[in-house]
Amino acid sequence: MAKQGQTTTNLEGLTVAAREVTGATPGGKGLPPVHLWNPPFCGDLDMRIASDGTWFYMGTPIGRPALVRLFSTILKREDGKHFLVTPVEKVGIRVDDAPFLAVEMQKDKDDRGTLLRFRTNVDDWIDCDAAHRLRFESAAEGGLTPYLHVRADLWAKVTRALYYDLVDMGEERMVDGQEMFGIESAGEFFAMADAEQVRAALERTDS
Repeated sequence: MAKQGQTTTNLEGLTVAAREVTGATPGGKGLPPVHLWNPPFCGDLDMRIASDGTWFYMGTPIGRPALVRLFSTILKREDGKHFLVTPVEKVGIRVDDAPFLAVEMQKDKDDRGTLLRFRTNVDDWIDCDAAHRLRFESAAEGGLTPYLHVRADLWAKVTRALYYDLVDMGEERMVDGQEMFGIESAGEFFAMADAEQVRAALERTDS
């Protein structure tokens, strides 16, 4: 980014600063301890993450996946807002929905039973478990939108195609005395919705 008190205004400066704090090289996987950093706020940057996971700088898509991956490693969320941070500076960016997108899913087995693993659009693999939970929110177009916890207060929106795969794998269970429809992974049950409502919705779809 820039020296303390000065906001970065170009991709080159941001890239250099990100590589300095992550030790990242092209294609690197470094994740710096951003949760430990609390630098002063230095203003907003004209950067946006769209709902489809595309990163924009000054209205132009960032077309280099390695650069998006690099910036994603210094991403932090505080009080519902997203920032890019180094130990000396914090700049705000806009995020339309979730900062990441879960684009691939694998169904494996471990000692806890079924294990669902998700790959994000920045090539992180996340095991869906007690520490990385699924949550479901009502979608504007109907149905539900799943979100997967990635790290700290950062989430990945699960693509619509994977949502339908999750529905196909779903099952009904009693949760606190209520019959719920949901997904099991790593010994955890992640409730989607009331089971009766899901059955009714499926009947309307089939009719």
